[in-house]
Amino acid sequence: MEVMRIEGGQTLSGNISASGAKNAALPIFAATLLTEETCILENVPNLSDIWFMAQILQHLGAEVEQPDPTTWKITAGTIAHRAPYDLVRKMRASVCLMGPLAGRLKRAEISLPGGCVIGPRPIDMHLKGFAGLGMEVTVDKGYVFLNAEQASGNPIFLGGRHGSTVTGTANILMAAVLTPGETVIECAACEPEVVDLCNMLVQMGAEIFGIGSPTLTIRGVDRLGGCTYRILPDRIEAGTYIIAGSMAGENLTINDIRLSDLAALTDKLKEAGVPMQINSDNSITVSRSESPLKPVDVVTHPHPGFATDLQAQMSSLMSVTPGISIITEKIFPNRFMHVPELQRMGADIAIEGPNAIVKGQAGLSGAPVMASDLRASAALILAGLVAEGITWVLRIYHLDRGYDKIDDKLRAVGANIDRLPEKEMPNTQFELK
Repeated sequence: MEVMRIEGGQTLSGNISASGAKNAALPIFAATLLTEETCILENVPNLSDIWFMAQILQHLGAEVEQPDPTTWKITAGTIAHRAPYDLVRKMRASVCLMGPLAGRLKRAEISLPGGCVIGPRPIDMHLKGFAGLGMEVTVDKGYVFLNAEQASGNPIFLGGRHGSTVTGTANILMAAVLTPGETVIECAACEPEVVDLCNMLVQMGAEIFGIGSPTLTIRGVDRLGGCTYRILPDRIEAGTYIIAGSMAGENLTINDIRLSDLAALTDKLKEAGVPMQINSDNSITVSRSESPLKPVDVVTHPHPGFATDLQAQMSSLMSVTPGISIITEKIFPNRFMHVPELQRMGADIAIEGPNAIVKGQAGLSGAPVMASDLRASAALILAGLVAEGITWVLRIYHLDRGYDKIDDKLRAVGANIDRLPEKEMPNTQFELK
């Protein structure tokens, strides 16, 4: 197992680029199953989740090639309808295979995904949507069985307790494009990753209307063709680097991004007093402020609100911002797993229900900390960049699920960060659970 060693106090300057979006790439990989023709996907990030998805597609019978590090070529000529537990358990996003398999093969058999440390994410809305399309839905012995022989277009409402479902919208969307009749999805997710999936499906020959709105209308077609499609930039990776620049930057320029997808974040950073220069929609330059930042209150919401995937990173910034900030988590109830680890570094944060009350202070101290999930990992690295002394982040395999070479990218702009074998970590009283 590897750990990350970070020596705080370094200044970040120069240029850093965001890779393609993981949360767009995974359902788009699944969408290649909707056609027997070849799909070429560009700007794909090099992440463990992508490799897991590629393995699942190969198991289902697709031919999967990687001509270069950011390009994948997928041909799903003859495919099977069953994805077993030993593959699906590795990655929750594999649940989005149900829609394309049911759409193309008229049946699917997928193992239920496992749990998640940031809170329960049931697939009941997915199953409700499939049933709304007229499919027979059965759950038995840990598997979901779908029979779509009699499926037809229908109106479907996908609103849930925490708003619309992103993967649920993607799943129903992919099933509907090859389902006879007209499907209208109300309370559809509006996230840029869903828009990216829609744009690819349209390029493949799907008929989708209302893209980017909470009402999607899909007119089923008989078949889809192949395409060449470029994945959009990762807004969460970009946001993480923008926050890093707010904490430790001196003219740190983040490139290959879409600022239009990050308006909620940049608005909060402006409110806090972070110096930033908008160069274009795909580039921004950020610096730490010479005067103390102002505390801000943050509430996570579905897009275009403040992204839950940036909440932990914002907690790190507010921990070193004098004053009291309140961060409210409206999407995932358990998404404060990073807080006890930030507290180990000296952060003053109290949890009260869905609220984190952050009493910002001048600095943090380096310490050994444990990453609990993907975004918590990023938050701890950001804290380590400004902490006094050495920070050791354990269980960094979470990072490789969603950040393409984050240590290499940060090192290139001045961070003192290294990925090391766990045995090189000094002997401390910190004990792995």
